Amino acid sequence: MELWRKEFSEEAKKQLWLAGPMVIVSVFQYSLQMISLMFIGHLDELLLAGASLATSFAKVTGFSVLIGMSSALDTFCGQSYGAQQYHMVGIHMQRAMVVIMIITIPLSIIWAYLGPILVVLHQDKTIAEQAQLYARYLIPSLSANALLRCIVKFLQTQNIVFPMVLATGLTTLTHVLVCWILVLKFKLGIKGAAIAFCISNWVNTILLALYIRFSSSCKTTWTGFSRESLHNIPQFLRLAFPSTLMVCLEQWTIQLMVLLSGALPNPKLQTSVLYICFNITGLLWMIPYGLGSAASTRISNELGAGSPKAAYLAVKVTLLLAFIVCALGFTLLMLTRNIWGRIFTNVPEVINSVASVTPILASFVFVDSFQTTFSGIARGCGWQKLGAFVNLGSYYLVGLPFAIVLAFVLHMKGEGLLLGILLAFIVQVVCFFLVTFHTNWDKEANKAAKRVTGHEVLVQAAPNALPGEQNEKS
Repeated sequence: MELWRKEFSEEAKKQLWLAGPMVIVSVFQYSLQMISLMFIGHLDELLLAGASLATSFAKVTGFSVLIGMSSALDTFCGQSYGAQQYHMVGIHMQRAMVVIMIITIPLSIIWAYLGPILVVLHQDKTIAEQAQLYARYLIPSLSANALLRCIVKFLQTQNIVFPMVLATGLTTLTHVLVCWILVLKFKLGIKGAAIAFCISNWVNTILLALYIRFSSSCKTTWTGFSRESLHNIPQFLRLAFPSTLMVCLEQWTIQLMVLLSGALPNPKLQTSVLYICFNITGLLWMIPYGLGSAASTRISNELGAGSPKAAYLAVKVTLLLAFIVCALGFTLLMLTRNIWGRIFTNVPEVINSVASVTPILASFVFVDSFQTTFSGIARGCGWQKLGAFVNLGSYYLVGLPFAIVLAFVLHMKGEGLLLGILLAFIVQVVCFFLVTFHTNWDKEANKAAKRVTGHEVLVQAAPNALPGEQNEKS
């Protein structure tokens, strides 16, 4: 028991050491768009509406796709690093960069013609025009983000996180200055805010690329550009496409909920309340996302190293930490239920509505934190295809139909929409829980070995083997 507690404690320290910096990196990256919108908000209400609409659309059709595609590297880079196939970590990153940069071409075309698309979706024409202008000037940020997401996964799966904190922190500070110069000093308005966002993304990407090139920490994993990265692209896509679906299905559902809220009675109130709720959950989501990132790194490293027992220990530690995070998030929201609405608006009706749905929102955050953590476990194991099916079923066969029935048939309005997504999250968590605790971790380690080396290596865990001993036996 004493030895088990020590192992558990050591694993928890490793995960927290990874998760903490990744939370900070996520917050810094998230803040770039928020800072741009804040500067626009001081100019004109129409400009803010257009930029906000473009930002929402860009997230759904662009940035979520890039995050999803790059998430395949949680599996490939993490397991290669654990298997000590160090040069392959860099090869996987290059392969992902090639594929994702190609993906940005059709995404750029969509952004360039955002105005007509929004008009077809029954959005206000004047707001759609401003949204298209903002989106067109955001296009250079797509290629920067494509490279940046791959670099972040490359470093994260090697447990190199503090350089990312420094780079993203410096980028965020300079972003405020660049926004001030372009938006206010040079009076470029909405165009200046978009250009500032692009510049900051490229600054962040270049800083981390320079670190990889010149740091001794990456000398074994980055050995220069190689034609080998052009091989086995179908193998990468087999994980990248379901990874993208895992991310996008959730984002698309949330945007559908916002659109559906516009069809409810008093749509201005319902949409405002739902928008505030999703902003609150977006902020609190950063913590379980960091924990999920740490989980995917630890689990993929251990599976790649042929240590099934250590990988399963990492899963158990992750879920305990997730429960603590869930409980804290739930408690925080309930204790501050009358404060959150005032942060976003001064309209009493909206403030009261946000406070009234807080119990549902707190439950939403509790379950979503578990769902996000399980997604990290799935990426570490290479279960993206399974995750895509789970997400498809939970959101579109359960969550969305129930949300529509509750909101429109039973007249529960915005609360009904939130309850529909909450139900989808519960289904996700139950499915992932059943899969995780019925998994043969020896087989998962064998799959990882086959994925990394191209052939299966029998990994058998001795009944009383310690996590450290498993590496030696492999």
